[in-house]
Amino acid sequence: MRNTKRAAVQVALAVALVIVGWAVGRGQTVAPDFEFIVDAPGGETTIQCVKGRKLAWVERGVNSNAIPIRTFKYGCTGSRCSSARVGGWLTR
Repeated sequence: MRNTKRAAVQVALAVALVIVGWAVGRGQTVAPDFEFIVDAPGGETTIQCVKGRKLAWVERGVNSNAIPIRTFKYGCTGSRCSSARVGGWLTR
């Protein structure tokens, strides 16, 4: 009976460690697979990935709350829109 309790505690501990490891790994922000800089005329610019990618604005770092999307719009009111860093993630 004592060995059964010990085995149950070990299995529960192993499961708990796996869950904690998964939660910690899942909570980390993933760096983009590629980045590019947009320099466009004033107004709105549309950047669209046709196949296998998703985009998000990463000029000030990767936002863990941002959800990468296929079509990304960027705009400014000046004569030129520069320094817009867009990151992309490959869909695997």
